Amino acid sequence: MLIDISQEVFSCKVYPGDPKPEQSRLQSTANSGLYNLTAFSMCAHNGTHIDAPFHFLDDGKTVDRMGLVPFVGDCYVARHEGDVTGEDAAAILEKARALCAAERILLAGNLTVTAEAARVFADAKIQLIGNESQTIGPEDAPMEVHLILLGAEVALLEGIVLTDVEEGKYFLSAAPLNLAGCDGAPCRAFLMK
Repeated sequence: MLIDISQEVFSCKVYPGDPKPEQSRLQSTANSGLYNLTAFSMCAHNGTHIDAPFHFLDDGKTVDRMGLVPFVGDCYVARHEGDVTGEDAAAILEKARALCAAERILLAGNLTVTAEAARVFADAKIQLIGNESQTIGPEDAPMEVHLILLGAEVALLEGIVLTDVEEGKYFLSAAPLNLAGCDGAPCRAFLMK
């Protein structure tokens, strides 16, 4: 079973202050064109996307230098509401380890990853953490959580849709577009059960 966990790009949530995705039809068969041709523009962090360490760290890896390993493999989906504390993070990791799925953690629900939780995840040397919000940390002050996770080279998968996904182990595919020199990239993320 495949479960699409990506937002549709042109109607996606946008982080406050980021430009919204836009499209324009360059050619149209409805207007006597030989084919349909669309151009689009968007921020690398619109919709379902990944953050590379370069997003917050000048010497951090860019998208094209991250490779695909963090974005493809077994993962654990955990449901949570409110702040994810250090204690919560440790409990989530314990459940994920029991299922051999602790390298990639996806967090479902209306939640905020705290700095304490970020340290627990970073110390565990996970490869990726994902969440439904457009940012991994508090929306009004995301820098500290980003610095902790990206500084430990934990890939971030933001803006996923886990509304109907149950807790448990899945296989994740969330490969980003190969954008040389970029701090983030959109991706089409899905789970296999």
